[in-house]
Amino acid sequence: MEEPKKLRSPLDDLDRKLLALLTENARSTNQALSEALGIAPSTCLSRLKALKDTGVISRFTIDVDTVALGRSLQAMVSVRLRPGARHLMTAFGEELRTMPEISQFFVLGGADDFLIHITARDTEHIRQFVLEKLSSNPAVAGTQTSLVFEHSRGMSPA
Repeated sequence: MEEPKKLRSPLDDLDRKLLALLTENARSTNQALSEALGIAPSTCLSRLKALKDTGVISRFTIDVDTVALGRSLQAMVSVRLRPGARHLMTAFGEELRTMPEISQFFVLGGADDFLIHITARDTEHIRQFVLEKLSSNPAVAGTQTSLVFEHSRGMSPA
């Protein structure tokens, strides 16, 4: 069982700067971070530990070039579940986690229930994925697919 997160006061400017540096490069050393922030390495380490312990930082990830994996095409697929299948949302989300084409997904409020970001070899791969993995699911009422022409991350906590 996962330990409950400790409560934390709101982020201050130093926390936000630390998060911005980690967003740019999550592999930065504590020494490099402390120098960039102008603080002692021990202070930086305790700030980083507090951010992890309170759940502000939940994990460190990598960005993989999808072209290098043979998946040069990206798409966003909106999924609407059938009204009588709303109780299956959690199970559907768990099923999505197992599909290698999915880079991320969002559970939504509004007309659509899920927004799924997928990577694929080509349009035929996308078509097969939508038909075989989504539309064939009895809980799914409908899907809408949009191709992604460009993708950029722009989340800076500063």
